[in-house]
Amino acid sequence: MPRSAKQTPFTLKTKVGCGDLLVLDAPHLYDRDGGLYTDNSGRDWPDNPERFAALSYVAAHLCADGLGKWRPDIVHGHDWQAGLIGEFQRALASDAVQVPFVFTIHNVAFHGTTSPDRLDALSLRKDRFTPDHFEFWGQISTLKAALTKADRITTVSKTYAEELMTPEFGMGMDGVLRARAGVLTGIVNGIDTDVWDPANDSELKPYKSPNGKRSNKKALQAEFGLPNSKGPLCVLISRLTEQKGIDLLLNALPALLSRGGQLALLGSGDPELEVALLERASVEVNMSVRIGYDEALSHRMMGGGDAILVPSRFEPCGLTQLYGLRYGTVPLVALTGGLADTVINANSAALAKGVATGLQFSPVTANALANAFDRLCDLYFDSKTWGAMQRNAMKQPVGWDSSAAEYAALYTQLLSN
Repeated sequence: MPRSAKQTPFTLKTKVGCGDLLVLDAPHLYDRDGGLYTDNSGRDWPDNPERFAALSYVAAHLCADGLGKWRPDIVHGHDWQAGLIGEFQRALASDAVQVPFVFTIHNVAFHGTTSPDRLDALSLRKDRFTPDHFEFWGQISTLKAALTKADRITTVSKTYAEELMTPEFGMGMDGVLRARAGVLTGIVNGIDTDVWDPANDSELKPYKSPNGKRSNKKALQAEFGLPNSKGPLCVLISRLTEQKGIDLLLNALPALLSRGGQLALLGSGDPELEVALLERASVEVNMSVRIGYDEALSHRMMGGGDAILVPSRFEPCGLTQLYGLRYGTVPLVALTGGLADTVINANSAALAKGVATGLQFSPVTANALANAFDRLCDLYFDSKTWGAMQRNAMKQPVGWDSSAAEYAALYTQLLSN
């Protein structure tokens, strides 16, 4: 395995220091129009395997050789894009100088697979193209490489960590993860509570209690062309895919609209779902759809909505429901992944104890979602109970303090070993 940047197939240029930031300067891989993963037409860059292998390769070099007098104590990679760090580390350094490798799964559905004819281009050893390393059904899988080599594996919620070890949610990696269950931990994500703060949000009439949402709701209804209504204004901000449960939403909508509820939706994705949503909105007075994404509008939707919908079939963590909690916009979510861990369902026991912050539904079907809409409307029309849920939601810790402490403890344990 080559040990210097000049010998790599990535033709890496100099590493530039900027405070605590190290920048990989490789214009042939990264200096181009388009997005991080795709070109302007939305197609994956054909050299994505090389682009992200280069990033992993440099990280492994920093671990093996250091930079001047500095060497990292821990290297932490995220998803398949950083999946080859451990594999490269083992090729570049002896076991005695291995830097602990922490790997976080944000979405196990993305395996980072490519053809084995790229082994040389990616500087991967042919003798390690086996099921024990990074071979996955005849393909190179950078995700599998990470799962087999990481010293610790984390994911973005405790429930998702459990789900990953089942065939239903493991996306073919459940066996690998069951074998590594001893090093797998779920640590829930947090949000930036300075950026998402209803008391200091320039897109809203700021508020510190649920009562302040009323004027924002009226403004949002006007912006989406929705009439005044006695029912709850539900908002949905999402990629429009089946994974996000958008098809379930379309089938369950009558249960919401028939009770005087409303839907304001912002998102983009599957063209067929986009068309279906626009067609439905064209005949429903209490439904309005915006195709695309608008950061400022998403803030106004959080501030003006009564409830935020997250009907995902699976959701590793989810941030939308955390924004909803922060803004007193009651989450209605599927019982899966991080949605199960961050929302306290308004069941009889939670309501009796006064701790409910939202609603969960299971199984993840259109019928169950329709029933949840009925429960939502019942709770909304009980203004005392609804107000208590909103206040509970706004009190929930949704930042990074607790999760950062968990990561610090994990890092400390690794270093002590």
